[in-house]
Amino acid sequence: MAEPLLRVQNLVRRFGGIIATDHVSLEVTRGELHAIIGPNGAGKTTLISQLTGHLVPHSGSIYLAGRDITRLPAYRRSALGLARSFQITSLLLDFTAADNVALAAQAHEGHSFYFFGNARKEGGLRRTAHAALGRVGLIERADTLVSKLSHGEQRELELAVALATRPQLLLLDEPMAGLGVTESARMVKLLRELRKEVTIVLVEHDMEAVFALADRISVLVYGRVIASGSPSEIRSNDEVRRAYLGDQHVVVRHG
Repeated sequence: MAEPLLRVQNLVRRFGGIIATDHVSLEVTRGELHAIIGPNGAGKTTLISQLTGHLVPHSGSIYLAGRDITRLPAYRRSALGLARSFQITSLLLDFTAADNVALAAQAHEGHSFYFFGNARKEGGLRRTAHAALGRVGLIERADTLVSKLSHGEQRELELAVALATRPQLLLLDEPMAGLGVTESARMVKLLRELRKEVTIVLVEHDMEAVFALADRISVLVYGRVIASGSPSEIRSNDEVRRAYLGDQHVVVRHG
């Protein structure tokens, strides 16, 4: 059996007396979209922050493509092909869309932000930026200030920023947050296309989107994985229904 791209073993992270991740274990195979769902306070963002290196676990292990990255800093994980989008937009509002993506590409290559002027002028970085913007449908907005983009466009730009680092694993923390119906449908369509190119771990509250996109789903409740399986297995799991899904009827989006 092939080595999973991401393997998490018994991950524990505490904040005082609160156990935010309680011996979490999961595997993500190369090429899949693996969703992580759960109620507010379940530990989802804490888990993602440990995967990216922004938080250090108190115990447990994280492996990327068979390599132990548990103690590696965030920039080293990025160099190995791990990228993240944040729950709250973290873009440079006074710069253009292309500037934001070029900066991400520049930083990934190990250059200092001091040389930002070069990111605007250097042909390779500009080509990388435009390619990433094209992949998310924003090429016509390349020279638009981020502050002038709609909220949905900003969420798409965050994906372009992550893609510019050429990740093998993309961690998405609630990309649907704050989106309207039309913008959410556009994001689902975009993620459906991106999943053909890159392995994705998706943290999301929009259950319609999750069940439309995910190959597998893991459910976190009070820091523990209570179930992991296919969308149909999760939908029919009595413990999941009691703890999170309740009686809500999930309709799968198409298109």
